[in-house]
Amino acid sequence: MKRPLLAAGASLGGVAMALIGVLVLFVAAVANGAAGHQETQNASGNLPPGSQVGDIPPQMLTLYRQAAPAACRGLDWSVLAAVGKVETDHGRHPTMRSEAGAVGPMQFLPSTFTAYAHPVPPGGAAPPTPWDPADAVYAAARMLCANGAKTDTEDGLYRAIYSYNHADWYVRRVLGQAHAYAAAAPRPGEGEGGGGSGNAIMQAALGQLGVPYVWGGGTINGPSGGGFDCSGLTSYAVHQGTRHRVVLPRTSQEQRHAGTPVPRDQMQPGDLIIFDKEGWGHVGIYAGGFRMVDAPRPGKAVEVISLAGYWEQYTWSVRRVA
Repeated sequence: MKRPLLAAGASLGGVAMALIGVLVLFVAAVANGAAGHQETQNASGNLPPGSQVGDIPPQMLTLYRQAAPAACRGLDWSVLAAVGKVETDHGRHPTMRSEAGAVGPMQFLPSTFTAYAHPVPPGGAAPPTPWDPADAVYAAARMLCANGAKTDTEDGLYRAIYSYNHADWYVRRVLGQAHAYAAAAPRPGEGEGGGGSGNAIMQAALGQLGVPYVWGGGTINGPSGGGFDCSGLTSYAVHQGTRHRVVLPRTSQEQRHAGTPVPRDQMQPGDLIIFDKEGWGHVGIYAGGFRMVDAPRPGKAVEVISLAGYWEQYTWSVRRVA
């Protein structure tokens, strides 16, 4: 990487010199503990290579999708991903250290990171550290939220990104990258019918991909005890996807009677799928394409699976709760 690292929360002491025939280094001053960065501006305004979602490492993509709704409701995951891309190319920079002292994949000064490090996210380090990807991404989401992203307006989002680096060109670059990610991102289940709360339920479930399975884990507000079990995941996804209007019973046996029954050939994204596995003991969220978002069993994590195996092994029913 030829450009210098950005530095979330960094205070830059010097002024970059403008040299004839080379790009200009822009230095942003820090105010009230907000972020300041140093980077060369792309004069053409074009996005760099690797602007598509496939360029994001799977672990980082999962974290961006999880952290945005969990740490800042209304913040789209693509904005977090864009910040991660511009800062360290999603953690690919060989040192992830800046001259200003910022470290880690989202480039935090340790002092700034401390203000946004808690609560420790699922899979995060204990104690939290800006070097840990989960800790850093969740902290970045909280920082953006505290500086305006939670207002869910364009102006608020602009202020939030500006807080990360006090430069208009930086905001434009992050927004351009975010738009590229959002436009290219596949949305499972699109074109298969359904919409509204159903798709929102599915997206809430997809936002938890990679969260560990924990028996008895999960509430309507998110993971608990370090993760989700199957009905904890569905309880969370339905509550979030219906904007807190629907609260499911906690167990899969009880969820079998929630909402209304739906024929299998009319399934839509967001529907519950309950399996007669040890007494109707398993449930997931339909994701379209004969796939399901599933918190499967101990030792595994939330994932998207094919329903083919379940179709053959178990009796199952479909319930629509949105």
